[in-house]
Amino acid sequence: MNRFFRAFLPLPLLFCLAGCYEIGPTRLDRDQSDYSRALTSSGKQQTLLNVVRLRYADTPGFLDTTQLISGYQLQRNISAGIGTYSLASRPYGGVGAQLQESPTFTFQPVTGDAYAQSVLRPLPPGNLLPLAMGGLPIDVLFRLAVQSINLISNAGALGGDVGRGSPAFFDLIYDLRQLQLAGLLGIQLERDPAATGKEDPADDRVFLSIASTDDPALSPVVHDVRRLLGMAQNDERVQVVYGGGRPRKGQIRLLTRTILGVLGQIAYQIEVPEEDVASGRTRPTIRLIGRETRPIVVVHVTPDCPEAVFARTSYNHKYYWIADDDFDSKLAFTMLQILLELSKTSKGPSTIVTIPANG
Repeated sequence: MNRFFRAFLPLPLLFCLAGCYEIGPTRLDRDQSDYSRALTSSGKQQTLLNVVRLRYADTPGFLDTTQLISGYQLQRNISAGIGTYSLASRPYGGVGAQLQESPTFTFQPVTGDAYAQSVLRPLPPGNLLPLAMGGLPIDVLFRLAVQSINLISNAGALGGDVGRGSPAFFDLIYDLRQLQLAGLLGIQLERDPAATGKEDPADDRVFLSIASTDDPALSPVVHDVRRLLGMAQNDERVQVVYGGGRPRKGQIRLLTRTILGVLGQIAYQIEVPEEDVASGRTRPTIRLIGRETRPIVVVHVTPDCPEAVFARTSYNHKYYWIADDDFDSKLAFTMLQILLELSKTSKGPSTIVTIPANG
């Protein structure tokens, strides 16, 4: 009998010590990484699905994850006793532990005024151009989010022979990228004196500067950019204002797109099965002209589910996906995700992740 109690005596002590052990800190690193990857992956899938929906004139939908709660509960039990039989008494006992996880997700559809402001509102130049200051390629940024610069038009999203855009647009953004890489392109934001006291990027005045250079390889590029933008060759700075058409002296007019327009631009460059076009389910693919004829995001369509891709979704029994080894498409799609986040105007908190752990 004494041997039995000596054997089971350490068990309550071990469970008492286990009560001091908290599973929360041990799960923090893993949960933070796992849920971050899951949120990013679901966001890419939703964006790609909306692109495909627009390709087939289907209604896009936006669902935000507003809260995530992942709860853990650790249950432990111990039992011990003595069973008396006719011939002898035998000790018995047991030890058990169980870890339960109960994640809860809260989603909120983007509708009404939030939809109008986030999806249907043109991106202000004061929000858009600072992305180039952060190092994002200005040519990709303009292909995605700008419909026209002065009277020079980007490709539209109408399909077929319509909306190809002007070759000069692709020449201009190519040259702008060369100047950006050479450090000759600058963007400045200045507070408008007539603006209200509220901090609103839309109230900032945006200026584009193009520095002169003696480099024989870059000097012609500077000359061409200033010419295409309607600048005098001795001007190094010009104000960027929103709108289309012919600009005033000292200005360039930047007609930016809405998020819906950005998605549509990518959508109508997807190569879809010919039978879908012939049957009238969708329009022909946009064929770009000029310097750049490659779609800004190459989306593949296959009947079988692909593996090891950057992003994928399914629609109408087909799989649409972006290859993981297509860096240019991945970069443009990532910039699209940034523009989507930038367009959100909700004043509420972003996604909240709560991880209560009961030991």
